[in-house]
Amino acid sequence: MWVYEKKLQYPVKVGKCDMRMAKYLYTQYGGPDGELGAAIRYLNQRYTMPTNEAKGLLTDIGTEELAHVEMICTMIYQLTKDATPQQMEEAGLGTNYAIRANALFPADPNGVPWTASYIQAHSDPVTDLTENMAAEQKARAAYENLISMTDDHGMRDALKFLREREVVHFQRFGEALRIVQEYQAAKKIF
Repeated sequence: MWVYEKKLQYPVKVGKCDMRMAKYLYTQYGGPDGELGAAIRYLNQRYTMPTNEAKGLLTDIGTEELAHVEMICTMIYQLTKDATPQQMEEAGLGTNYAIRANALFPADPNGVPWTASYIQAHSDPVTDLTENMAAEQKARAAYENLISMTDDHGMRDALKFLREREVVHFQRFGEALRIVQEYQAAKKIF
């Protein structure tokens, strides 16, 4: 189904160790509006879409969200790879370090593990697509907040790329919503 190219969708070049920023980035990894939840949500919702265009769109965006998980994980790893246990603890990542050392784990910035309860899927395509548009706007807003919290040029560059992809996804879900609504309104003669 997929062809995996062994490179990030967009290059990530973090300039320095920054435990504070690493903790904040966890919101886009394992938080309720993060990339992991979005990927799984979209890849699940595609099965109940009534048109091939909508199914294809959810597959494409769901797959891209997995690429965004990879980028977020790369950023967190680069920000923490040379951190000492003391630095991890001072940044509020001491519990993560105690359990996993510097390994990544899908959780929010408070250490609450990612859960499938974050996924929305109702089998009503209008409901799901509208939810997805809202989810993309929440992710865009989170990226804007994260951009304002760092002065690292490489970090800002990657976060801006991710923010812009959220805008594109919002627009594409809007297109899919229009297509699905037109399909539902069309007379069906059997």
